[in-house]
Amino acid sequence: MSTFIESTDPLAANKATALRFLDLISADDYDALEDLITDDWTMVGGPPRMPRGRDGLAELRRTIGPVEQTWQPELVLAEGDLVAVRAVNSCRMESFFGVPGRGVEQIFTATFVMRIRGDRIAFTWRNADDLGRLLQLGATIKAGA
Repeated sequence: MSTFIESTDPLAANKATALRFLDLISADDYDALEDLITDDWTMVGGPPRMPRGRDGLAELRRTIGPVEQTWQPELVLAEGDLVAVRAVNSCRMESFFGVPGRGVEQIFTATFVMRIRGDRIAFTWRNADDLGRLLQLGATIKAGA
């Protein structure tokens, strides 16, 4: 896990907020996540038609289901109110997009871009190698007719 450091440097503080988001996801600490997002927080690249704010966070947790995971940040960039984090995830879950997990460890990369408002996350864009995850679980690709 990354270390949460308070800073008077706005970019460093924004980076710490973004890294805290991944730490809390890894820890399955959605109660603390509720305090880290704005009331109108929006996520793109998560479950379809996710509501905003805490309801969206609850939908994310419901959709993901039980999971053991660890996010390991590899690159963190900040510019203004935006922070980009490229990270590697190692996880085990019951299923992913309906494909049984069977205890298989999935390792994949993802990039998050987060808009920070004050000391909270207002917007999260997620782009992850979900196809790679499915293939790790034994899913196959079948060409259409």
